[in-house]
Amino acid sequence: MDFRELLLANRSFRGYDETRRISREEMLELVELTRYAASSANRQPLKYYVSTEQEEVEKILTLTGWGAMLKPMKLPKDGKHPTAFVVICQDLDISRNLEQYRYDAGIAAEAMLLGATEKGLGGCMIGNFDEDGLAELLELGEDLFIQLVVAFGKPDEEIHLVDAENGNVKYYRDEAGEVHFVPKRSLEEILL
Repeated sequence: MDFRELLLANRSFRGYDETRRISREEMLELVELTRYAASSANRQPLKYYVSTEQEEVEKILTLTGWGAMLKPMKLPKDGKHPTAFVVICQDLDISRNLEQYRYDAGIAAEAMLLGATEKGLGGCMIGNFDEDGLAELLELGEDLFIQLVVAFGKPDEEIHLVDAENGNVKYYRDEAGEVHFVPKRSLEEILL
């Protein structure tokens, strides 16, 4: 798969095949990719909490919010939960500049998601989460700030990219709530 195909296959999945468990070793391979990603001023302040145990994964899931544009639909649906999470934290002992390293968190998440896509897996970046609840659940110290949560699993939903019409980029589902559509702006619209 060339890079363009990899990028097009890498979607924000909100439904997974729960029978395909992801091992800790597989997740560590994905986290290792972040070591080679860019980091502002090369400070590398990010740390990663990896969760693959089903009970803990389910607890993390309860502390996240998914698909805000699809309310009142509750995602992921029962039976289609992710099977792993990575919680990306910033080590405040390395840098307290939270805004500067949000970019690093996004770059790291994308590196892991592209690696997952290459393996036939997928995921979803989640910025809507209960920070205090997660920090308590994972027993994170006060020196760690949660920047981003990333869900992983074997995708079990259909996603289509479509052209945005009249500037509307709100993603949506078909009437059955099964097929996900993601409007994308044209090249002409994004060029200055």
